[in-house]
Amino acid sequence: MASGWGINGNKGRCYDFWLDFSECMSRCRQPSDCGLLREDYLECLHHSKEFQRRNMIYKEEQRQIRAAARKAKEEAEGAPAVAAHH
Repeated sequence: MASGWGINGNKGRCYDFWLDFSECMSRCRQPSDCGLLREDYLECLHHSKEFQRRNMIYKEEQRQIRAAARKAKEEAEGAPAVAAHH
């Protein structure tokens, strides 16, 4: 990771993010000045925002599928009753 070596011996995937963050930390007055670079580095390591977004998308897809199934069921149950009234 911070050493620069990846799992296959090449440069690590997050090494560039680490360099930017490390350089910022070495020249900043307060650590909070480098918050965005730290966030980018941690996202590269853990993908937490990506997983959170994927989870939100999955939950919304499931909600839409359930709503469509519920609507189809209601229409199927209500269709014969409406036809009988005409």
